[in-house]
Amino acid sequence: MNIIIYTLVILTILYFLLKFITKISSKKISKGLRILLILGFIVLAILFAIGGRFLLTLPFTLASLALLKLKGLSIFQLISLYRLIQTLRRSGRFSFNQSNLNNSSSISVTEAYKILNLDVNKKITKEDVNKAYVKIQKKIHPDISPETARLSSIVNEAKDIVLNDIS
Repeated sequence: MNIIIYTLVILTILYFLLKFITKISSKKISKGLRILLILGFIVLAILFAIGGRFLLTLPFTLASLALLKLKGLSIFQLISLYRLIQTLRRSGRFSFNQSNLNNSSSISVTEAYKILNLDVNKKITKEDVNKAYVKIQKKIHPDISPETARLSSIVNEAKDIVLNDIS
């Protein structure tokens, strides 16, 4: 019943809007659209100037993840995986281009905590480390996608480092 009422209200508003537009001259319409477009582009330019670095990295990384053929992941899992990849890319230990991989096995303790999404300042138990490890490995295990074998090995290394740190 509500859908019918909403539809009638929308159609009535649309009718009166179109009736109003037909009475306006085409010069006024084109001038109004021109001003609206200019204002829209100014707002878009300000938005990209302020937050462009953050707005553009997430979509491109998620598009790159699609190239890795990761199937069945929710948006929350993709964002978590995005954070993991960004941490590894900043440290130079992961690249989508296989020729540029830095195969050094020296992950710092703080990087290992970041990879597992654990807080360095909190008291962490082995169970916490194992939960975080399993949660990440469910997403990136090589059995799910063979392209993530390097990423999975980095997570394994991070788990060993954190377990040695808390022991």
